[in-house]
Amino acid sequence: MRSSKAIQVIGAHAEGEVGNVIVGGVLPPPGTTVKAQRDWLQQEGDGLRRLLIREPRGGVFTHWNLIVPAKDPAAAAGFIIMEPLDYPPMSGSNSICVGTVLLESGMLPMTEPETLLTLETPGGLVTLRCDCAAGRVRRVATTNVPCYVEALDLPVTVEGLGELRVDLCYGGAFFALLDAAAVGIQIVPENARRIVEVGERIKAALRARHHPTHPVLGDIGGVTFVTLLGPVVEEQGVRTASNATVISPGKIDRSPCGTASSARLAAMQARGEIRQGEPFLSRSILGTEFVMCIEELTEVASRPAIRPSIAGRAWITGQHVYLLDPEDPFPEGYSLTDTAYRLF
Repeated sequence: MRSSKAIQVIGAHAEGEVGNVIVGGVLPPPGTTVKAQRDWLQQEGDGLRRLLIREPRGGVFTHWNLIVPAKDPAAAAGFIIMEPLDYPPMSGSNSICVGTVLLESGMLPMTEPETLLTLETPGGLVTLRCDCAAGRVRRVATTNVPCYVEALDLPVTVEGLGELRVDLCYGGAFFALLDAAAVGIQIVPENARRIVEVGERIKAALRARHHPTHPVLGDIGGVTFVTLLGPVVEEQGVRTASNATVISPGKIDRSPCGTASSARLAAMQARGEIRQGEPFLSRSILGTEFVMCIEELTEVASRPAIRPSIAGRAWITGQHVYLLDPEDPFPEGYSLTDTAYRLF
């Protein structure tokens, strides 16, 4: 069996969203911080992402996390998130997958009933509180990076949809949030394709007019995601709502999207709709759930910000070694528009 690459991966998903974890066969990229390593991969080493995410090894529904040694001495490890078109600074579902894999694989020691981990992401340090029993990770609560509002009720004109109002917030990437009712869509599985099409059109209209930058991280690619929001209702005394986050080139986050939910909490807190310490149940299009909470009020470069927590579960789905035959005519994979909104 000939191969020019042998990449070891532990497959996982968090509340439905695939977050595979690369545990071997890839050397850490150059860089003095995990963000610098992420930037190098994006600019110089993107072949790794394309090889794994494109067919025949992956697909638009997959995300991949590269484990690297932490550069910050406060962290036990670092990870870099690779998505179908992007390298977001932080991801809630991927952090839950990474924490689960690091502990259940033995890469980091597990302590029962609770293991505390600090991990370095391109967006900064995050803390994972992992509930553990019988050698398993039963639940992970990730305290996210600081999240803030860039703009509330920002007008954007979208062809065929008219003028819409969106909240532009940072939750680990820049999200445009808008009520699903404003575009006449319910967040149910049978509307998935329509949600993707509308979300991509809104994103394109926003990106043509707005390019927010992070006051500390700098340019991280502008508006990356559009999230349609369901109405907030009370269930057993807890505020609860669904959402659907559109991930380019054409898929919906199968989980409740921890960073989108963090961005939503930032907007809610800015409007006085939720307070520090109050739980918020965020529900996905599949019906899976993250329990959210504002853990701390803080600042990002003098801007009011929050640090929310994202609590959910992950499950390991398999162990894989991905190979590349040196004679393979598709050394970086391939994609067609029959499985995505557009090529990636």
